[in-house]
Amino acid sequence: MRVTVFDYGAGNLHSLVKAIEAGGAVVRVATDPAAAVRDTDALVLPGVGAFAPAAERLAPGRQAMREALLNGLPALGICLGMQLLFDASDEGPGDGLGLVPGRVAKLRAQRVPQIGWNQLNGVRDPLLQAAALDVAYYANSYVGRPTTEGETFVTAWSEHEGDRFPASVRLANVIGTQFHPEKSSARGVAFVRAFLAFVSSVRDTMESTA
Repeated sequence: MRVTVFDYGAGNLHSLVKAIEAGGAVVRVATDPAAAVRDTDALVLPGVGAFAPAAERLAPGRQAMREALLNGLPALGICLGMQLLFDASDEGPGDGLGLVPGRVAKLRAQRVPQIGWNQLNGVRDPLLQAAALDVAYYANSYVGRPTTEGETFVTAWSEHEGDRFPASVRLANVIGTQFHPEKSSARGVAFVRAFLAFVSSVRDTMESTA
């Protein structure tokens, strides 16, 4: 299985790449957003960095990536990667992929960033359920604020100091997690493996109908 991690120059991807490789996938890292969605079985948008520089790196291939995801390419967006699924962010200028209607905004809390473990509530994504992932590790100052329409894509919620926000979103084969599954102990790793199994099933289905 081929998985591409889109690197927007934000930081160390080592733990994420290792978690994906442990699930049996071959990982390549791409800095070109259009190339990142070619010749691959899945795309991963990693969770380190700030919105504006990431959006800037995304911009030249934004439409190509958006079309690939709308056409069924499986993807996993983690933390900042999930925020890039939204329209835009208060953190800085630039366009997200516009897959989940809404805007990213700062946590309404005294303790920001949120760093540590937090509960997942109202979980309805089958991959999260398969991994029994109900507590996850966060390191974030910003969260997605979906519109009323965008809330239909929310598949789990978390709360920090009374501020309720999406813990995960899903649009067809595209999944976003505000938390870091690769840092969320055994159940987080189980979720990554469940995602890879899902990618494999999508690939097999496409090959059988080709």
